[in-house]
Amino acid sequence: MEPTQTEQDPRWQRVVDRDATADGSFVFAVRTTGVYCRPSCPSRRAKPANVNFYDGPAAAEGAGYRPCLRCNPKGQSATEANAAIIAEACRIIEASDEMPKLDRLAARVGFSSHYFHRQFKALTGLTPRAWAAAHRARKLRAGLQDMENTVTEAIYEAGYNANSRFYEASRDVLGMTPTAFRQGGKDSHIRFAVGESVLGPILVAETDKGICAIALGDDPEALVRGLQDRFPHADLIGGDAAFESRVAQIVGFVEAPGTGLDLPLDIRGTAFQQRVWQALRDIPAGQTASYADIARGIGAPKSVRAVAQACAANQIAVAIPCHRVVRSDGALSGYRWGVERKRALLDKEAAA
Repeated sequence: MEPTQTEQDPRWQRVVDRDATADGSFVFAVRTTGVYCRPSCPSRRAKPANVNFYDGPAAAEGAGYRPCLRCNPKGQSATEANAAIIAEACRIIEASDEMPKLDRLAARVGFSSHYFHRQFKALTGLTPRAWAAAHRARKLRAGLQDMENTVTEAIYEAGYNANSRFYEASRDVLGMTPTAFRQGGKDSHIRFAVGESVLGPILVAETDKGICAIALGDDPEALVRGLQDRFPHADLIGGDAAFESRVAQIVGFVEAPGTGLDLPLDIRGTAFQQRVWQALRDIPAGQTASYADIARGIGAPKSVRAVAQACAANQIAVAIPCHRVVRSDGALSGYRWGVERKRALLDKEAAA
């Protein structure tokens, strides 16, 4: 059976997919009901033979159609309304000394606890509690950088009710003790070395916890200065023979991706960033995924932009393979160490 004219229109597939990203770019009207809708409308799908497309509400109403009461094509969609409500919930969490109870927080924004929890995770990529923990960690970092506060004051102002409770998790939050963080990594020991790869100079740095940096560039000295800027007061130790072999392992992986790379990593980031980075490590060499694929994979399909930001924040090249993430159309997007290096890495992996 030949497809109808409507089915041949690329807009129809977006209606079939209930694609919220298409909202605002067009509306579709159903002749049998006299109603027009936004592409993401959750109502029962009409037969394509009964559908007309219009550029916007004015054109549809000019043709005699009325707006759908369910998807509200002239106002906020349910997704937009929920996003505004979740943003308000985030502001409530930020202004609270302690994480509000889930049922009370949900009631304040007019949702049931279950629906609120589900919508919050879908829109932010985190549960309310994990989002509060990430906000608290950001607040702590800012407080520690304010030299007018004592370390204890910064800990309490960030919402940690007891020093002991915070210190139990300090390495996961900061990667080091709060005093060492405030002092730019003072008393932290970081081994590093610069090697040479087919992509140019490569710097590898490691704490006692694992690899904390793999950086690519054109100038070895600039790579070292970048490490010094991140940890201005840390004890930077030039690599010994054992560490040189670690660098050689990473260089070998860059040149022959089929060898694999399994290293202990010192990963420092928010809970959401760490979920994204783990998802990147699950992409096999020689394959790619889109930012939308990653967002869906971590259970946060609406957090595509946040996924892209997490990829951009990655400090550990190749071991956390953000080069394997591409746009939905397959095009290469930005890469901290240069798009040409991203292309070269992907080409090598494809060949391997």
